[in-house]
Amino acid sequence: QVQLVESGGGVVQPGGSLRLSCAATGDPFRLYAANWYRQAPGKQRDQSEFVATMTPFGTTNYADSVRGRFTISRTTPNTVYLQMNSLKPEDTAVYYCSVAISGTDYWGQGTQVTVSS
Repeated sequence: QVQLVESGGGVVQPGGSLRLSCAATGDPFRLYAANWYRQAPGKQRDQSEFVATMTPFGTTNYADSVRGRFTISRTTPNTVYLQMNSLKPEDTAVYYCSVAISGTDYWGQGTQVTVSS
């Protein structure tokens, strides 16, 4: 089974930056798109908002709310990053990386990002 582990979350002031990491077992991102979602406070995980995606070919897409501030990247087939700059309080959420393989969605445990003055 594919396992994903997110890290890098924390508490930052508005305007600050964080880099989230997603480490996966195997090399899932060699063949499948890597995705970042975020679960806002008070929401269920299945209500998570799409943040960013990157295909094995390097094509990226972002939610309008983060475009220009966040960057998804992949340096190996089993590691994906989300660089978050110019953070806003509304970015506060639990951030998850995920991958869909043969109809099954795999999620990590999430990492908390809190943006507060």
